[in-house]
Amino acid sequence: MREDYQAFIGLEVHIHLLTATKAFCSCRSAFGDEPNSNVCPVCMGYPGAMPALNAEALRIGAVVARALHCELSAETRFERKQYFYPDMPKNYQISQFASPLGVGGWVDVPAPGASGTPRGAAIRRIRIKECHLEEDAGKMIHSGDVTLVDYNRAGAPLLEIVTEPDFETGAEAEAYLQQLRRTVRYLGACDGNMEEGSMRCDANVSVNRRGAGLGQKVEIKNLNSSRFVRLGLDYEIARQVELVEGGGTVRQETRLWNENRDRTEVMRVKEDSHDYRFFPEPDLPAVGLDAAFLAEVEAALVEPPFDRERRLEADYGLDRERASSICEERAFADYYEAAVAEARRLGVGAGPAAERTAAWMAGDLRRALRAAGLGAAEVGSLGMPAERLAAVVALVDSGRVSATVARKVFDAALGEGVEPEDVVRERGWELVFDPAAIAAAADAALAAEGAALAEAAAALAAGDEGRVRRLSGYLVGKAIAASGGTADPSAVKAAVEARLAAASKAL
Repeated sequence: MREDYQAFIGLEVHIHLLTATKAFCSCRSAFGDEPNSNVCPVCMGYPGAMPALNAEALRIGAVVARALHCELSAETRFERKQYFYPDMPKNYQISQFASPLGVGGWVDVPAPGASGTPRGAAIRRIRIKECHLEEDAGKMIHSGDVTLVDYNRAGAPLLEIVTEPDFETGAEAEAYLQQLRRTVRYLGACDGNMEEGSMRCDANVSVNRRGAGLGQKVEIKNLNSSRFVRLGLDYEIARQVELVEGGGTVRQETRLWNENRDRTEVMRVKEDSHDYRFFPEPDLPAVGLDAAFLAEVEAALVEPPFDRERRLEADYGLDRERASSICEERAFADYYEAAVAEARRLGVGAGPAAERTAAWMAGDLRRALRAAGLGAAEVGSLGMPAERLAAVVALVDSGRVSATVARKVFDAALGEGVEPEDVVRERGWELVFDPAAIAAAADAALAAEGAALAEAAAALAAGDEGRVRRLSGYLVGKAIAASGGTADPSAVKAAVEARLAAASKAL
């Protein structure tokens, strides 16, 4: 974007709350069920049907609002928002307008491209205007000239999280969405599956000359991935700047992102809030949030993922990329901290325990998760408790097994459900330091690799250090293999180098 222009972006993110039933009735709230199988007179808007607030939806919504540092309203009310669409059978949506559940919050997110330690990383504070509860509409499926409607989603509990216009680029909005997704997953409030519609985003964007304040707002509706949010906003900012520069006027309207053509397209002329004709929901009383409810909400809060990420950098000495990967899912971060604590208890130094555990989780543990078809959030289902990983780390740190053997120990502990200590003891995998055994392994390897030995000896005599290093490493590997992988690598290296020096002198 041109330096003399400024963009103002605000996001409205809808998250499906993970409740068993819908917001105002007892119908099952779930994705993927047989179309129109989870409906009743209440969510279908039959005359005389009376809604009743789902208390769990209220509690989860309040937890998310507090996690975003919002102040909860002492008394919250519901309104009817007139919404005439085929997927809204009541022709209105029960929502909140005058007294939303939470107001005035904020959330810190990493600035795009930021790097470094907590003292050096760039951070953006995004203001949260409000969080309000409402019900979802149904889903329309377009098939040729026919449009089908599935009302299973109608009435599902939503929390709408509305920011102030604090973003200036699509990349900033994308970083916020990714951070928000991690947060609601940490809280167990929403699964964050944008492809299934359980987290959706509408974006409001305007441009103006820098320093001139807000311009004319345009809404981009129903963005279903953080990437499309970034692409849609960047396109729309460029479109508006070009329009203004050409002497045109930006029109207030709602647009859609066409992912096939990589552009926004007009959906409808945008309504103002008075077009929705909000009025109090007569069938739902105001809800007062008492001290017991507020205490329950506070007890459900957890350390936010970005805060945890920065703490792991500071307390464990991890770089930002590694800390961010570990904090991707709450269960994965919990696993890491438990494994580090156990490794330290087993005698591994604080720094090595943190660094080596992180390396094992980034490598072998991730590999095992992929092989099992599991994600980071499902690490508890892998069959490799944090204590067992810590035991593997401790075995390597103590020098009892080599890194190569440690991977075999890891695979055995994972595949057979046995303790690493038992694997090493029962299979004789502990490192061998006996000079006679190491000499025998070195002699056996060099006898089998006569050509390589001769070449290495000649290179040593000629002073070709590069060839010597390459061939010596090769011979050391063969000698370790001849020992069954149990010979101490440093002792094997010394034995091979001594024999190589003797062969060179004999030339």
